Amino acid sequence: MGQKIIRFSDLTGRHAEDEDQLVRVVVRAHPELADGPVAIEALAGELAEVRGLALDLVTIELHRPDAEEPETVVMTVEAFDRLAAVTPMAEVLRGAERVAARTVPVQAAAAGAGRERVNYASPEHAGRPHKGRTTDAEKQVVREHLDEINERLAAEGVRTVDLANPEHVARYGLEELAAERGVTLG
Repeated sequence: MGQKIIRFSDLTGRHAEDEDQLVRVVVRAHPELADGPVAIEALAGELAEVRGLALDLVTIELHRPDAEEPETVVMTVEAFDRLAAVTPMAEVLRGAERVAARTVPVQAAAAGAGRERVNYASPEHAGRPHKGRTTDAEKQVVREHLDEINERLAAEGVRTVDLANPEHVARYGLEELAAERGVTLG
């Protein structure tokens, strides 16, 4: 007796007559994703309009003098262009200082592709400095276990989460805890 596997689109629930109709879609960033990218499947026809729906985006890094890591911000080209009040943004960019692009060697990229992502919402990693977005889950773990996390970070030789540091307080949502402990932000 044989078996037949029936595949469906994760987007619409429609049946795929042939496995070749399915497209693997990797969702790398979404407000609902707390633990990294996920993969879904959709029928090719359901994705026909995707390119037309795509936005022109700009990714910038903010290197603040009081921050340990740069903050990455993604916005539409239109919103970014509006930041240039005196000179058109195209002209500002043409005259701007060139910086070296961050490149990852092919071998390093291939080696890292199979590497497991760090879950910063877990007690063993929460509070550790990282470049990504601080999720609500990580914030909650840091708020609920701040002293234990700071002990672990200090033992690892990593900077601790400082209730007197406004950036740390904002990043982890520690305003109430700082107030409870009578810490003045400064």
